[in-house]
Amino acid sequence: MDQKIINLYDEYTHKPLSRQEFIRKLSLLAGGTAAAMALLPLLEVNYAHAAVTSEEDLFTERITYPGINGDMQAYVARPKKDKKYSAVVVIHENRGLNAHIEDVARRAAKAGFLAIAPNALSSLGGTPENADEARSKFQQLKAEDNLQNFIKVFDYLPGRKDCNGKYGCVGFCWGGAMSNNLAVNVPSLKAAVAFYGRQPAATDVPKIKAAIQLHYGEMDEGVNKGIAAYEEALKNNKITYELYMYPGAQHAFHNDTAPTRYNETAARLAWQRTIDFFNKYLD
Repeated sequence: MDQKIINLYDEYTHKPLSRQEFIRKLSLLAGGTAAAMALLPLLEVNYAHAAVTSEEDLFTERITYPGINGDMQAYVARPKKDKKYSAVVVIHENRGLNAHIEDVARRAAKAGFLAIAPNALSSLGGTPENADEARSKFQQLKAEDNLQNFIKVFDYLPGRKDCNGKYGCVGFCWGGAMSNNLAVNVPSLKAAVAFYGRQPAATDVPKIKAAIQLHYGEMDEGVNKGIAAYEEALKNNKITYELYMYPGAQHAFHNDTAPTRYNETAARLAWQRTIDFFNKYLD
């Protein structure tokens, strides 16, 4: 598919571009409205296509914990055996907690972790089925409120009998940026993994205590613009980090519900590197 079309879809998912304007621009690139409508199923996320990780041998539950503007909802998954586990906070993209991210949480649980996936849209009634409505809700959120609501999950975790007090996080897109920000703001965090997430300010990097792992798609021009400054700051402040660039991969290459952008080879490798990273730093 033409990279210009993929870039347009990324613009639509990340910026306040109306669906009407997106379809208009897509029609121009595709050569007509009919062609644009034919391309839509290849572009748009469809959670019916998500991988489904079995709950067999897992304990799962839905919990709430106190946020700064009401209770935060979260999905929890861990191995069924009752014992203490290292916790991994799984942070969704800019559409709220959905079936795909819940599946990612189960993947982390299958790897032996206590996975907890909060929903940034909790204070606005949770995640709507309509992606445009979800995007609109995200525009109502305040960045500082979001950060504090995710920081507060680390106040909740010590109260769980199945948590051993070792914390990591992994985020995707919007959640990748949040993962980077948690590394800056949560001193108890031991490992933070960001998939194609925007980078924190270089001046904030000295606050990082966690080991950092970063995954980027080669074709993700917007997010990748911030890599050089972030990496330089990580080096200058002697922060332990790993950075991987996946050739030919798009933004959201790990999301198996995004048919055009999903890259199975890159996704599998990046996830294995993520689990290996957590095993090393949360052991």
